[in-house]
Amino acid sequence: MRNLMAISAAILAGTSAAQTLNFDSETEGFLGTSFDFSGVTVFAVNQNSGVNPDGSPYSPGDYGDQVVIEDANLLANDFADVTPDNVLSFGSSFVPGDNLSINLMSQVFISPNTAVDFFGVDLFHYENGPWGGIEVIVEGTNRGDVVVSESFVISDLGGRDSVVHTRVELSGASFDTVRIYSKNPDGSESVFATVMDNITFDAPSSCLADTNGDGILSPADFSAWVSAFNANAPECDQNNDGSCSPADFSAWVSNFNAGC
Repeated sequence: MRNLMAISAAILAGTSAAQTLNFDSETEGFLGTSFDFSGVTVFAVNQNSGVNPDGSPYSPGDYGDQVVIEDANLLANDFADVTPDNVLSFGSSFVPGDNLSINLMSQVFISPNTAVDFFGVDLFHYENGPWGGIEVIVEGTNRGDVVVSESFVISDLGGRDSVVHTRVELSGASFDTVRIYSKNPDGSESVFATVMDNITFDAPSSCLADTNGDGILSPADFSAWVSAFNANAPECDQNNDGSCSPADFSAWVSNFNAGC
């Protein structure tokens, strides 16, 4: 057993904890203003203000505030990336049965309630028509600060609206919440029509006690934890309660003694 006074280095062997949500076990219908899917919380649906593609303003809740499960069997006929039977939707309506309503969405927050370093989502959305030129943005935040972001611009090829598939992924930083929203070409927040499937989070394949991230457990990790504590940095949070406090020191000792 290692202890804090007699520390021997150990090579880390972290494990990945990927989780993918395809909503197929859910029942079609309204789930409320927030919902927990196996530890992943979806919330704050359409709770922002902005400007519609036609220039008119919208306010929080104008497009409904519900987390919705939609039957997606017909959509799955056209897109192999849809996993029948269901997709995630948002707003104030759904069409029972195989028919699908692709509602307008201004924003949604999705949180795994822990730090992760990967997020992916399949968006099935309208292009052309009023949606052409709108930028869809997926942001990863850590304690409220944006640390990673990806975006794409909805194409406008002319003609009528059509449904297309776009996969968006975030990586390269540790984050605890994802926000998905859109902007008009002038930078004002906007809306787009979408449903989602195959939401994936992956926890960092690392060891909490390896505070300096050098791949080994050593006395240097204690100094790194003290620095993280003084800076209120994410590495301070050793008990995964979302805060940096003196309790994290005891948690760091436990994590260190448990090894990796």
